[in-house]
Amino acid sequence: MAERKTTAQPPQDAAQKEVQKAVDKAEDCGFLGVEVDATPDSHYTVAGVLEGKPTPETDPDHAREIRQQLDDDARRR
Repeated sequence: MAERKTTAQPPQDAAQKEVQKAVDKAEDCGFLGVEVDATPDSHYTVAGVLEGKPTPETDPDHAREIRQQLDDDARRR
């Protein structure tokens, strides 16, 4: 799991704490942050599948490329 960014000050009042709780929950679910799979959505459609467009789930070479890309991006951060 990714490391949480720390804020300069922790939430001080109830409203700030509620917002922080909602953001933390969204981060935990993966809704914020780095996209995990850069494969275009069109590859997951019926048309994409019929055309043989690669996805990490169906093509080991494509999965390897995606993992390498994620590793390279992580090293740059």
